[in-house]
Formats: sequence, structure tokens, C-alpha cells
Amino acid sequence: MAAIVVNVIVAKNRLSGTNEYYSYQSGRDCCSAAAAPYNHHRNLLPFHGGKNLLAWRSGISSMHLPKYQTAFVKRPPIYYCNAASSTTAVPYLDKVDFMKLQNGSDIRGVAVPGVEGEPVTLTEPVTEAIAAAFSAWLSEKKKVDASKPLKVSVGHDSRISAQVLQDAVTRGVASAGLDVVQYGLASTPAMFNSTLTEDEAFLCPVDGAIMITASHLPFNRNGFKFFTNAGGLGKADIKNILERAVDIYNSFTDEGLMKSKGKASESLKRVDYMTVYTSDLVKAVRKAAGNIEKPLEGFHIVVDAGNGAGGFFAEKVLQPLGAITSGSQFLEPDGMFPNHIPNPEDKAAMKAIAQAVLENKADLGIIFDTDVDRSAAVDSTAREFNRNRLIALMSAIVLEEHPGTTIVTDSVTSDGLTTFIENKLGGKHHRFKRGYKNVIDEAVRLNSVGEESHLAIETSGHGALKENHWLDDGAYLMVKVLNKLASARASGIAGGSKVLTDLVEGLQEPRVAVELRLKIDQNHPDLKGGSFREYGEAVLKLLENHVESDPKLQKAPVNYEGVRVSGFGGWFLLRLSLHDPVLPLNIEASSHEDAVKLGLAVASAVKKFPALDTSALDKFLQTS
Repeated sequence: MAAIVVNVIVAKNRLSGTNEYYSYQSGRDCCSAAAAPYNHHRNLLPFHGGKNLLAWRSGISSMHLPKYQTAFVKRPPIYYCNAASSTTAVPYLDKVDFMKLQNGSDIRGVAVPGVEGEPVTLTEPVTEAIAAAFSAWLSEKKKVDASKPLKVSVGHDSRISAQVLQDAVTRGVASAGLDVVQYGLASTPAMFNSTLTEDEAFLCPVDGAIMITASHLPFNRNGFKFFTNAGGLGKADIKNILERAVDIYNSFTDEGLMKSKGKASESLKRVDYMTVYTSDLVKAVRKAAGNIEKPLEGFHIVVDAGNGAGGFFAEKVLQPLGAITSGSQFLEPDGMFPNHIPNPEDKAAMKAIAQAVLENKADLGIIFDTDVDRSAAVDSTAREFNRNRLIALMSAIVLEEHPGTTIVTDSVTSDGLTTFIENKLGGKHHRFKRGYKNVIDEAVRLNSVGEESHLAIETSGHGALKENHWLDDGAYLMVKVLNKLASARASGIAGGSKVLTDLVEGLQEPRVAVELRLKIDQNHPDLKGGSFREYGEAVLKLLENHVESDPKLQKAPVNYEGVRVSGFGGWFLLRLSLHDPVLPLNIEASSHEDAVKLGLAVASAVKKFPALDTSALDKFLQTS
């Protein structure tokens, strides 16, 4: 069999001053370069930085791009080898289950080898097929005029597989006859915005956009998010695209693959779109402060980008607004994420930004996830604004602007948040399903039936506003926070981030809050050949019946996901994961003793399901 061989030239070792060379194989026999009928010269592994030198990191050279964005050095080629006719299907391509790449409204897979038990599923040919399928889907949706080719923008976060996949996406889009505009390092929200911006100098608006990202997942993962001017694609759209990709992949020929490479070079353009996106964020803050040029002058704000794509925020947004940004950290893109996971839900990440605020005596700290569609903040005392507190803060800001509006959240938000939104802020809390797209779509639906909603936000940090086209944009969410600081100062109110802290005063927070994952063993005989989803639903049904027979427990009167129950001064929610064979259990209570009582109620019901691994719950109960 033929092989795909990649030679990686790694960044110059800062300690030894030498270059190190690495290679990996796809698991098939290696072939020589001379035998290869199809030779891709790939730029591989785009970013370096951080403190550790690892095999999957590369050097950088500058291009005509913004300071925070970098280009890539030329590297040895990838060779696709086979002895078949150039007009026949390519025999070296692995069989791929494309449908397993769907992750709700995203596509995700393994893009880099090296992790045991995780074979590469997001190869270049797979990526090319998916991009071509999106292009075909887009052409149908837009009813393309043959005289004017559609344009697709392509961007990526800091992952080490970004450049390889960007090139493969470019070939796939070009092979379908569409024009490609590469943005390089970008944020997910910026990619959506490129479908709305009207600026011919930046080739906008584009007809569709592809963001290459896997959010906060480990370094070896990657994936795609897709946008049109109507917003992000939904689950049905992703399924449709993957089904198309199967046919495209199976029809690949050497000749066709060679042609796609040529078409890519002909139709490709590069644009510094992040300049446009960041300029709009700056304008939004200035407008909120009464068109003051530097409304944040004197404020000390530190940013933690977690070595993702959000490093631009300090230099391109905060500094033009007058803020001091010294002490900002991990702004340099590094897809190995050497400092902490870029995730506002991660305890280590939040500890890092809190420590940076205290050490620099800053007024505010801002942290982003890898592709900047999520964010969180900390005040000058290092109090965290994430999860329920972030929702409370954003609800307070939005309800000042839109009194009485409905706030849509996911299913795991606390009872104390409901009381805060409804009793203190005078709004309405609509708790819906887990999943940022579910929450956003529900807010859109409510507005369509006459119930005003201006904010849809998940505990994970995904937050979308009606005024921002229902896009979950972590940078825009922080702009709303900055607007509050700037407008307060313009009104003569001092106190720095205390303005924000005061907004969440009165939020009742549980003393105990845990999430336990109960895994379903899909190989257990108890499943009897059924799906994990059917088994999980059976668990939930039995728990529901158990609760109804217990006078100390009360099922939530309105609930859209799983089984939510109040009792013993707290609540629990057992639900089925959106994608995995797991039943997450959330428990919140005013004391550890009450949390245990709620846990015991769940344990007594689910013990009848031997395929359910309750070890996490058992451990919680035993250590109590």
C-alpha cells in the first residue's frame, strides 16, 4: 500500500541552537518521492511560541499581515503515492466514516497523529471533500449566477494542523468553482462577520465562511464551523454536507486532485480581515461612551488568550481605546497550549487570569477560549465572572437596555440565577437545552412568536445577543462589559470594575456545585444490541418515576432536557449527553450534606442499570 509521509522541520531549538527533524507515517508503507504521481508541497504546523519545544511546532516568517498574525515557512512536501491510472479512483485513500465527524452543528476529528488510540480521521483528502461538499451546498442555497463565482472565506485558530487543513479547504472550495479568500489566523466570530461586512477593498461580503477550529480540545484535534449571512449552519446542514462529502471522496482521482491544486492557486486571495473586525469592536465601545476617542484611558485590563487566536484583543481593541494592557499573557499563538487549556470553564485557566489581575493590580481581566467565541472575566479582586456569574452580569447589562426581556440559558443554570433574573432584574429566565446552538435557536424562536428575547447564553461562556445577529462572540460579549465601564466613567461614576461587581450583587450561589459523568458501557450485555441513547432514555424514565413517588422531591414543572428535580434545599439534573454515551449529573445545594441526599436519590434509582458506570457518583457519596 502507498503512504502519506510528512517531514516536519521544527522550530529552531532555543537551547541547542540547532534544527531538529521529525517525520510521521500514516500507518501504511512508505513510498519514495520519485514514485509519487501527486506531489503536494504543504506548509505544515503553523505556530511556535510558549516555553516548550515539541515535535509538532514550527518556525514562523513574517508576511504582509497584522502583527499578531504570522505566515509560514516552506517545509518538505507530503507525497501521495499510488500506481493507479490518474483517471481512476485513488486506491490509497482510507475508508472513512464521515458521519462520525459530526459534532452537533460542527465537524471535529483527529488531525495530528501521536496520541495512542486516536487515529487520524481529518486527513487532507477528507478535508478537501468536506470543503467541496460545503461549496456544493452553498451553491444550491445561493442559486449561484455562473457569471459571478461565489466567494468563501477561510480562517483558522492556533492549532498546529491549521495550515495543512486551510490549504486542503482551499483546494476543495476551488475545485467546486468558487473563489477562496484566506484570512489566516482569525476568530470564529470574525468569520461569520465576513458574510455581513460590506467592503469591496476586503472582498466582502463573502457568500460563505469556514472556520478551522476545535475550540478547547487537545492539540491533535481540529474541525470546521460553517457560516452564511444567515448565521451558523445547523445539525441538518452538517449532515447534508457530510453525505455529499462521502460521494466526492469516493470519486477522487489523481487527475482531479492535481487539478484542484491548480485551481486553488488561481482562485486564492489573501486578506487581513481581522483589521476590519477589530475596528468594529473599537467603534462599538466608543459609541457607547458618547464617541469619546479613548473611553478606557486609565483602566488597566489584562488579557489571557491561552495561546489561542484571541491575542489580538489587547493590541487591536483595548489599546486603541486607551486601556493599559501590561501583564497580558499567553497572547502568542501556540497550538500545543503550553500554559493552560484555553477554556473559560477550566479552573486552571481562570486561576491564571485571576493571578495576573492581582499581580498587575489591574482593574479587569479578560480570558478567551481558543477561537474567541467564548469568554469570561475577573474583577479587580479576582472575583470570577464565568458560568452563572457571567450570565448574571450579562443579564443585568441587557435588562437595563431591554427591561422585561427573556434571557435564554442552557439546562444546567442554577435556581439562584432564576431568582436573580426574575425577582431582582425583572426579566424572565427561560431555561432550555444544553448546547449553544440550541440556546440561540430557542431565543430566535421566542422572538418569532412574539416573546422578546435579547440574550442567549450558555454556562460554558457562549453568549449571543440579538443586536449582534445572534452570533456567539466572546469578544463582543466583553465589548458589552467594556461598554458598561466606559459609560459609567462618562457618567462620572468611579470605582473601576466595582461597577460590574455591583451588578451581580444579590445573586444566590450554591455552596456545593458538582458535575459527575455517568458513562454508559456500550459493550455491556444489558444494552442487548440497542443504542446508548435508548438505554440512557430508559434510565431517565425510571428516575422520573422514582422522583414522582418520593414526597421529598419535586420535578421541575417546566423542563426541556433530562430530569430536573428540587429537594433538600437544592436541585439535581440528570441528562443525556448530546453526543457521547454519558449521563452528566449536576448537583447544587446549600450544604454538602444536602448534596449527598440528592445524590443518594439518584443512586437508588439508577442502580438497576448495570451498564451504567456510577463510580463517579459512588466516589462522591463515599467521600462525604
